[in-house]
Amino acid sequence: MKPINIGLLGVGTVGGGTATVLKRNAGEITRRAGREIRLLVAASRDAAKARAALGPEVSVVDDVHQVVDNPEVDIVVELIGGDAIAKELVLKAIANGKHVVTANKKLLALHGTEIFARAQEKGVMVAFEAAVAGGIPIIKTLREGLAANRIEWIAGIINGTSNFILTEMRDKGASFADVLAEAQKLGYAEADPTFDIEGHDAGHKLTIMAALAFGIPMQFDQCYLEGISKLDGRDIRYAEELGYRVKLLGLTRRTDQGVELRVHPTLIPEGRLIANVNGVMNAVLVKGDALGPTLYYGAGAGALPTASAVVADIVDVTRLLTSDPEHRVPHLAFQPDQLQDLPILPIAEVTSSYYLRIGAIDRAGVLANITRLLAENGISIEALIQKGSISDGTAEVVILTHRVQERAIDRAIADIEALDSVAGQVVRLRMEELND
Repeated sequence: MKPINIGLLGVGTVGGGTATVLKRNAGEITRRAGREIRLLVAASRDAAKARAALGPEVSVVDDVHQVVDNPEVDIVVELIGGDAIAKELVLKAIANGKHVVTANKKLLALHGTEIFARAQEKGVMVAFEAAVAGGIPIIKTLREGLAANRIEWIAGIINGTSNFILTEMRDKGASFADVLAEAQKLGYAEADPTFDIEGHDAGHKLTIMAALAFGIPMQFDQCYLEGISKLDGRDIRYAEELGYRVKLLGLTRRTDQGVELRVHPTLIPEGRLIANVNGVMNAVLVKGDALGPTLYYGAGAGALPTASAVVADIVDVTRLLTSDPEHRVPHLAFQPDQLQDLPILPIAEVTSSYYLRIGAIDRAGVLANITRLLAENGISIEALIQKGSISDGTAEVVILTHRVQERAIDRAIADIEALDSVAGQVVRLRMEELND
């Protein structure tokens, strides 16, 4: 059979890793795919540097359109990132009848519904294993391995930068600012880390997993995002005292009212497996009705781990090239005409347990007033600790609640902050048991 020709868009960290894996493991890949897979052409802004890295057997161009328009290219691998030029190129590749492999979570979270519809019309495949959790095969797991299950919920530590920062804050007792600076020095965080630390990256990945789990369109604009930049080291220490770890968690859950889709710092019991995922590692916990909870752990970024997923997608597409498009695994796990229009719940309607840290004047009756206001809003307390005076006669009260709807917590916090005996804003974090 004739070789499959790859056109590569982007020869950066992941693009270079993909070329390395294709070349280094060529024999194994051919044995698995049933035919030779070769990198034919690559587009790079620095063509000279790319030529030196890829070798003479690969044609290197500086015009990305030369790749998607090349009639000899069978599969376009998009590793540029972003959602502007990448969308244009992916749609053009599809229009030209080419299959697409991408690691671009932002592109899919924002435009995946349109891209998959176009691919369906043209009878081509769009594969995207590397778009979520790097080398962890979570897309294939949700689409194929758990096809017999009704997925109940997914919880993921899916941003390595944030997980590194939280791990270092806990282990070293360092401030957020100091650990962020360290992460930037080590190359784990960008010069502008907003995309990672404010939850956008995790939100894109969670949006994709929710679509696969529940058979719904991509709805990133409905995803609740709350990052870690405002976390105080005291809250991480107090959580530890109470038996919890703080993680930036992406959580999506099917309920009778709709689908929860939220990213935020979360207290997780320290005995849970996912609570012990540290450093830059990623993990995804999936609860299916038949299988129960399963945990998928590994490197969520990096040249070779991500390239592992990219090349696996290339092999999958190669295997399926001659199959009837009607009998391929659907892009979003469910048949295209079977997607459901389930509502995404606003955060005020989500039910969770909560951690509250309250600065209050250290005098008789203050704690009674706080607990009274919680009770009046239908909130019961699971645990409470009071720290000694920290400054100017102010003490800190830390409260863990039982599960309650978020709007009730919002009302209670507003009532508590209105007390003249309470200093400053109440710190609120969500808690999840995540039985694994």
